[in-house]
Amino acid sequence: MKQVFAFETKEGFEEHQSMIEGFNEKLKEYQFELEENYALKDLPKAIIWTSEELATTVFSDLPIPAFTNKDNIYISPELQNWRRLFLAQLEDKTNTKIERYYENMSENQLLTIVGHELTHHSDLFVDEFDDEREDAIWFEEGMCDYLSRKFLLSDEEFNEITDIESEMMEMFKDRYGDHSLDEFGHASYQGSLTSIMFDYWRSYLTVKYLVEEKAVGDIKQVFSEYQSWHNEGRKKPLTEYFEVNTLFR
Repeated sequence: MKQVFAFETKEGFEEHQSMIEGFNEKLKEYQFELEENYALKDLPKAIIWTSEELATTVFSDLPIPAFTNKDNIYISPELQNWRRLFLAQLEDKTNTKIERYYENMSENQLLTIVGHELTHHSDLFVDEFDDEREDAIWFEEGMCDYLSRKFLLSDEEFNEITDIESEMMEMFKDRYGDHSLDEFGHASYQGSLTSIMFDYWRSYLTVKYLVEEKAVGDIKQVFSEYQSWHNEGRKKPLTEYFEVNTLFR
């Protein structure tokens, strides 16, 4: 993968250069893990490191400055802006623990967002980037979160983000949780940030349950069942197939 820097000023690049270089070293290890065990065969052409403003206004109109397509990963390394963005998820609610967590969000947590985008390129996911199918998005998004966090975070960091997102989901399930997980993104990117992120929290926690509870830690078994669902013709919703359609409701 090429490393492309798309900042409007030299200073913008230099401010984040050291962190980006550190990220790339850690990503090489994660990339190797995906290639060896999770069918990462075709890498994106480049990671495009850019500002939040350019990511959300020039390269896309998405409200979150991290995304991937068939060719490239786009990501902002601006940690302070990520902290601000995640704090905004609280909307009109207050929660001292969650506020403290996001105010001090670590570089490692930002690294997992890059890892999440790279994981989308695994061939174990049955839908292609240009597919219009929407009935299994939750599984791919949740698994991308799970794998990147499992391999890029310490156990303590992994448990901490799990606890935070579990609490966030509980706080907002009455406001944003009235739809099936199979309708991931039903509010689309025209919804509020929190309504968008709610589906990510629930997807991650569902995949974590599938791996750690139902499959007793066997990630590949979960992938195998997901692929069987697809190969058998997707005869029922994936949540029903996995028997998680009432989980976290």
